Amino acid sequence: MIQLTLRNLKIFFRDKSAVFFSLLAVFIIIGLYVLFLGDMISNNGMSTEDTRFLMDSWIMAGLLAVTSMTTTLGAFGIMVEDQHKKLIKDFNCSPIKRSDIVGGYLLSTFFIGMIISLIALALGQGYIVFSGGKFLNLSQFVRVFGVLIISVLASSSMVALLVSFFRSNNAFSAASTVIGTLIGFLTGIYIPIGVLPSGVQTAIKLFPISHAAALFRQIFTEVPIEEAFKGAPVQVINNFNTQLGIVFTAGDGFIEPIHHIMVLIGTTLIFFTLAVLRFKIKKD
Repeated sequence: MIQLTLRNLKIFFRDKSAVFFSLLAVFIIIGLYVLFLGDMISNNGMSTEDTRFLMDSWIMAGLLAVTSMTTTLGAFGIMVEDQHKKLIKDFNCSPIKRSDIVGGYLLSTFFIGMIISLIALALGQGYIVFSGGKFLNLSQFVRVFGVLIISVLASSSMVALLVSFFRSNNAFSAASTVIGTLIGFLTGIYIPIGVLPSGVQTAIKLFPISHAAALFRQIFTEVPIEEAFKGAPVQVINNFNTQLGIVFTAGDGFIEPIHHIMVLIGTTLIFFTLAVLRFKIKKD
């Protein structure tokens, strides 16, 4: 498994275009936000001087959730390429277990996802500070790093099952384009969750990575919310958090952070198991 992981890492980072396109979603979202999304959201009923810091933190938190999915999707292109070139047959003929083969791809994808996501985190923090905001403190960074780990693991497991159904690069590229387009909506970046119909909100809450987005936002917006809503009633803050997808509602209450974490961990276990079973029964 370790050798397969190292082999996949070398292949990915040797391809400069693959690395660039893995970061492309980051550049696109930052670009869209700088050009018009930031002003559109910031001017939506808020006018305090701390609004920009708050909205910058909100968008960059969502960016991390998106990156955890798009980068792992790009990294699994190695598996699709191996299937297309029939190299996967060589692995299956070896004494390596199918679970170890899947684990090798998953482990390399996890490392790729973490590396690219940390680059995205650095870019996001740089943009926030450049725009007049503040860096995350040590405690916040540790929590972001922990959420990033389970987010990348959940994304990797989901994508592992998905790509097991593709045999050609064309099909994989088409699926990547569709997913890359939808992920921004499913994590509430392009349109805040609170303004969507209740049915769409429910669908978003069923999407595992949206729970990672909520966790990132709760951490990123701790300080800016305190500054922007200083002295504001709790109900006003709760309404804002709900509208922007910083917290999710369930019935008459809010979904606690531990529940978001359980969703992500459960997603990792379920989809990894399904991916292994899929590889065991599929015909090469």
